[in-house]
Amino acid sequence: MTGMDEDLRVAELRSAVSRLRRELAAHPAEFPDRGIAEDELAALAAMAVSGIPEVPRLRRSLLLIAGSIGSVSALSRGLAEVRTAVELFGEPPRR
Repeated sequence: MTGMDEDLRVAELRSAVSRLRRELAAHPAEFPDRGIAEDELAALAAMAVSGIPEVPRLRRSLLLIAGSIGSVSALSRGLAEVRTAVELFGEPPRR
């Protein structure tokens, strides 16, 4: 998909994930779950490239990323942007 054919939700997800990956790479402090965050951001990036991602997988990755970097305040804005992008794909099913 290119140009006007591209799903705007996917473009927003790709952009938010890219920003957070750059912020995480530039963050000087090491923390125990950094590798998990990096892996899940890579998974989100791959899903965004391949088209419309699976919503349950998006949400799982978001939870893992939030759990991994949630206490790193310097990354909170980027994490919030990824969350907002994931939420564009719809609400979770109600139980």
